[in-house]
Amino acid sequence: MGLRAAPSSAAAAAAEVEQRRRPGLCPPPLELLLLLLSLGLLHAGDCQQPAQCRIQKCTTDFVSLTSHLNSAVDGFDSEFCKALRAYAGCTQRTSKACRGNLVYHSAVLGISDLMSQRNCSKDGPTSSTNPEVTHDPCNYHSHAGAREHRRGDQNPPSYLFCGLFGDPHLRTFKDHFQTCKVEGAWPLIDNNYLSVQVTNVPVVPGSSATATNKITIIFKAHHECTDQKVYQAVTDDLPAAFVDGTTSGGDGDAKSLRIVERESGHYVEMHARYIGTTVFVRQVGRYLTLAIRMPEDLAMSYEESQDLQLCLNGCPLSERIDDGQGQVSAILGHSLPRTSLVQAWPGYTLETANTQCHEKMPVKDIYFQSCVFDLLTTGDANFTAAAHSALEDVEALHPRKERWHIFPSSGNGTPRGSSDLSVSLGLTCLILIVFL
Repeated sequence: MGLRAAPSSAAAAAAEVEQRRRPGLCPPPLELLLLLLSLGLLHAGDCQQPAQCRIQKCTTDFVSLTSHLNSAVDGFDSEFCKALRAYAGCTQRTSKACRGNLVYHSAVLGISDLMSQRNCSKDGPTSSTNPEVTHDPCNYHSHAGAREHRRGDQNPPSYLFCGLFGDPHLRTFKDHFQTCKVEGAWPLIDNNYLSVQVTNVPVVPGSSATATNKITIIFKAHHECTDQKVYQAVTDDLPAAFVDGTTSGGDGDAKSLRIVERESGHYVEMHARYIGTTVFVRQVGRYLTLAIRMPEDLAMSYEESQDLQLCLNGCPLSERIDDGQGQVSAILGHSLPRTSLVQAWPGYTLETANTQCHEKMPVKDIYFQSCVFDLLTTGDANFTAAAHSALEDVEALHPRKERWHIFPSSGNGTPRGSSDLSVSLGLTCLILIVFL
């Protein structure tokens, strides 16, 4: 029974690992943990293990190579397979000394199972057992892990998320949600590694609501990893290349910066391995949306003169058209018009807007409320798709699943129940504020 315990546990957990491939930090996969746990238990009871059998050293090296890996970062599968091949090679070198050792045989079977589950080829490059010496300087994930290893810190690097969509709604690095005017050009991010600027224009006459029609992203030159690269998108022109016509930065096959076109003219992704950053840019209807994930230590690397960053500090108070806590959390307590079905723009009432948004977003969180708000203030059905895609980007990039959905808070900070009446009344009042 002991001989088969590790691989059977690994196989049973394979489906669980694939569910965890969504963003989030992934200190080693569940099947790996089960394997190592079983190996540790077997080792504890194996008092006759020959002194020259080095299976424990092989396992320790494997943990060092994989403990910092993040399944949400480009190159995870490649790095994990390299580590598995190194683990397999180590077991082969010690096979003679470990003959008859239950720990050794469990490891061999477990490695085989994991290589099959991850579609790893038996032949190929392997990881060095000394990540401090061989880390890739143009792979943030790699050199950040090496730093943690040197310091003995087992915590993987922390990531932040920021998003902008609609007319416009901003989700900051601190998970604060705001609805803003910010007409004209405004910096979302401006640190030592990356600059992102958006330009917003009025959506409808007589309203303070705006939406994004231009996005400029500057990936700053970084040592030997990449020259400066500039990406610019405007309405009806969402290119799959930087302004210089290239689609990547850096030398070699494993580009440190690259653009991936997911849907021609509508959706591109930018992956900057050297700074561990991913950017999504979409065009939905006539306007653009943006979502970004970036390591916290890099996002916070900026000079004092660079403190005007919407992703970092939110919109200035003078530019907000909400209560600063989302949209309606404080407004709900104010005096309201007697009618709760004000038609703010031809084509939609609160009832019909609620119905349309609910079809795309069954959870009545702040993204649902943003959808309703945008429909009522613009009459443009494309804003439903914008809110929905913004939530999808959160689920793809935000590192903490428990924070994907944001709900309005009451005055004392406790969650507010999402009743249809409170949402309707709050949005009605907010729409009147926008048009006044």
